Amino acid sequence: MPHIEVASPRLEHGPAVAANPTPRISWVTTTAPDGWRQLAAEVSFATDDRTVTVTLEGPDQVLVAWPFAPLAPRQRGELKVRVRGEEGWSPWSAPAPVWATFLGADEWQASFVGLPDPVRQAQPAVLRRGFTVREGLTNAIWYATAHGAYQARVNGTEVDDQILKPGWTPYQFRLVHETTDVTSLLQTGENSLDISLTGGWYCEEFGFQGQSAPFYGDQPSVAGQLRLEYADGSTEWIVTDGSWHASGSGPLVSAGLYVGETYDARRTATDWGPAAVRDAGVKPGPRTSPAVRVTGTVPVQEVITSPSGRTILDFGQNLVGRLRITVRGEAGDVVTLRHAEVLEDGELGVRPLRRATSTDRYTLVGDGEESYAPTFTFHGFRYAEVSGWPGEFDPADVVAEVVGSDLRRTGWFECSDSRVNRLHENVVWGMRSNFLYLPTDCPQRDERLGWTGDIQVFAPTASFLFDCDAFLASWLEDLALEQRAAGGVPFIVPDVLGSGTVPAAAWGDAATVVPSVLYERFADRVVVERQYPSMQAWVEQLLAIAGERRLWEGGFQFGDWVDPDAPPEDPAKAKADPDLVASGYLYRSTTLLARAAALLGKDAEAAHYAAVAEEVRAAWQREYVTPAGRLLSDAQTAYALAIEFGLVDGELRAQMGDRLADLVRRDGYHIGTGFVGTPIIADALSGTGHIAQAGRMLLQTECPSWLYSVEMGATTIWERWDSMLPDGSINPGEMTSFNHYALGSIADWLHRVVGGLAPAEPGFRRVRLQPTPVPGLDSASSTFDGPYGLVSVAWRREGDDLLVTAQVPPNTTADVVLPGRDPFEVASGSHEWRVAWPLDETVPAAVDIDTSLAEIQDDPEAYAAVIGAFEGIDPVVAEDFRLRTRWQANQSLRSAFALISPTVAGAVADELVRLNERRGLAEVVDAHA
Repeated sequence: MPHIEVASPRLEHGPAVAANPTPRISWVTTTAPDGWRQLAAEVSFATDDRTVTVTLEGPDQVLVAWPFAPLAPRQRGELKVRVRGEEGWSPWSAPAPVWATFLGADEWQASFVGLPDPVRQAQPAVLRRGFTVREGLTNAIWYATAHGAYQARVNGTEVDDQILKPGWTPYQFRLVHETTDVTSLLQTGENSLDISLTGGWYCEEFGFQGQSAPFYGDQPSVAGQLRLEYADGSTEWIVTDGSWHASGSGPLVSAGLYVGETYDARRTATDWGPAAVRDAGVKPGPRTSPAVRVTGTVPVQEVITSPSGRTILDFGQNLVGRLRITVRGEAGDVVTLRHAEVLEDGELGVRPLRRATSTDRYTLVGDGEESYAPTFTFHGFRYAEVSGWPGEFDPADVVAEVVGSDLRRTGWFECSDSRVNRLHENVVWGMRSNFLYLPTDCPQRDERLGWTGDIQVFAPTASFLFDCDAFLASWLEDLALEQRAAGGVPFIVPDVLGSGTVPAAAWGDAATVVPSVLYERFADRVVVERQYPSMQAWVEQLLAIAGERRLWEGGFQFGDWVDPDAPPEDPAKAKADPDLVASGYLYRSTTLLARAAALLGKDAEAAHYAAVAEEVRAAWQREYVTPAGRLLSDAQTAYALAIEFGLVDGELRAQMGDRLADLVRRDGYHIGTGFVGTPIIADALSGTGHIAQAGRMLLQTECPSWLYSVEMGATTIWERWDSMLPDGSINPGEMTSFNHYALGSIADWLHRVVGGLAPAEPGFRRVRLQPTPVPGLDSASSTFDGPYGLVSVAWRREGDDLLVTAQVPPNTTADVVLPGRDPFEVASGSHEWRVAWPLDETVPAAVDIDTSLAEIQDDPEAYAAVIGAFEGIDPVVAEDFRLRTRWQANQSLRSAFALISPTVAGAVADELVRLNERRGLAEVVDAHA
């Protein structure tokens, strides 16, 4: 019998975690014969007293409904699965543990407690309770949450490795509790339970223009309860209440997400008094998203002495986390750690942090070797300044601990260009940095907010790189809770800016786009069903604004945010008209709502919204498309949006693709898009037959471009195309971050188009393999460890052939589209194809100052010769010429010299003569003279 293997089944909220009584189950068949299909599966659930096995007919293996009786609180068991194909049954998988982390309906009893008389805002506290454990303890489960951030210790040992619990949710609507097994930490007899408590997000000051203030509350509080189970069947609850003791004088002096942490190891908690009972808030529910913890470490790469004599550590990678130091010194020595993403003039570049001081201070107790890492803050940094270090400094005594939501990596991309690989790695690090309890915009300055626009454009990329279904589904719950009665979606979630009263296109559309992405990439139908009222409320609000004209016009808009032409002080001032963008998103969201309704069997609503979407589409075309087929907003983003959102089709779509390609060349193959256009510009080009132009944009290194930041040494994606200027100075705008993933949404195109790996059915049950050789690349590959297992495709040039290899996982099929061949279907297994793909051996033409600007731009050597001649005389003039020249077909290079010194023009002409000579084309030029 053929060998078949099945991996241990997975639960929807993570390993072992059953956050509700009926968790959905997934499994992957890892080894099977080529073409194997699942005909049935058996799922077995074993508890202490019984084993139940259920047979499930059919091919389903992703997010399968729980087939057993609902779980009880704290119930444990082991889950395993086996599958059947035509060859018969596989062996059973290894068992996967299951643990019900939710509480019973009436089991939450804890009060929120804190300091009785705090003397300053967000004062850290220590809370303590002693208790006795009888003989015969069998289980001890700790449940806790906070208005703030906490860590609990049982008999001096931390209960887990999670950081900044319980994270950030809209505390007034939703609280999350942790569930932790602490049985091994208890002993018969006397025990102690201690909790360290700080303000976290609950007490943080939010706001801009010097108007920041706490949104939720001034002081933290914590609520927890310990359930003790004994062999005789009895149980006991130890809950937080007024019987606990509290102290505000522990070693944690202060802590804030933006300012950092101050810790004095000499101090011990004194002045104990009764804890104060605070307002209860909403009843917490179990965590459904991954925990935040240390996910890696990065050693010091270089020790730098700054011009001012300061010691600066370079970790070689912009990251999010904290420093762990190992130090010896005298009692009272203070080590100060300052953090920043970049250097400017050789010193920490802290201006972009605004009021986030990002400074940790550790005071030594002086009793030998001491280790410290801040517990209640995090920083975004590549560089750290160390001062006050006692004795000789050894960089081995400092390590950067990477902190973030513990997501499973699922997607990889690689190609023959190391710069593009670095770009992709920068996208990965940007996601790792900004997925910390919620999807934030940036991790370093006084912001770190869940901007809806950023994740709306990045969700497809995120869903390939990491298994983020549960993470984003949890955040979408918060979005729906924050949504206003009229349907308004805030700019940020949680909404600490009160932004839900003003709808903004591309930001509020996260309500429709993100659930749709989770269905497409993970086959998560339940999240669409749960979010459907939110999706509908958003669309209905927009339709009310649009009225009979079916156009979203006027009002506030972010538009194509951080268009590269926008001035530093006005990032919303884009080339694409904001009304055109807004009405385009109205069409997109209405279309997505119609599809969601159809998926959920709401046929009448599906038909209604599909018809309304067509009305919006027709209105958009009437308003913005000229009789000649151009857009009134003649900008890259406008055409990309029309093409990719489906606002145009047929000949008009092809015509707009041609115009977009002309604009891209006119702009010197520089990116001309902001947040809205960047995720779709390359797709719009390649999808309309302009892959060469898309490739030129991808490989462009001049600013603005994706590779400009790579050439400047970036290790994450920047917020602005020019967050750092070519001279190494920081963009003068008030809003500059060096770790923003939004503009990294190009990675989704790299995965799907360049690599050639895309879902053809939800969850990759059917895969589309369509590798697209990009001029300038010799090879590329995409790999995805998805819901059905590992799928990959790779291509490389071999002379005039293209060699394509692919791996299709069991129980799936693939649609294959190769150059020069009709599309075909393959079953699971390993595949290899070779197709003709001759290299472009076009002989370059002779060039001179009467050559068109378009031809110069499409000839990289000629373009380099022109710019190089300028730079040889004056780099400033060269940059000015590069930026203002419109590289069009109906203008010659000579025409661009109207305001150029004859000396410079002559130098350019001479350089082109030399280029022709190198190419052996000098005689051609003479013949035309």
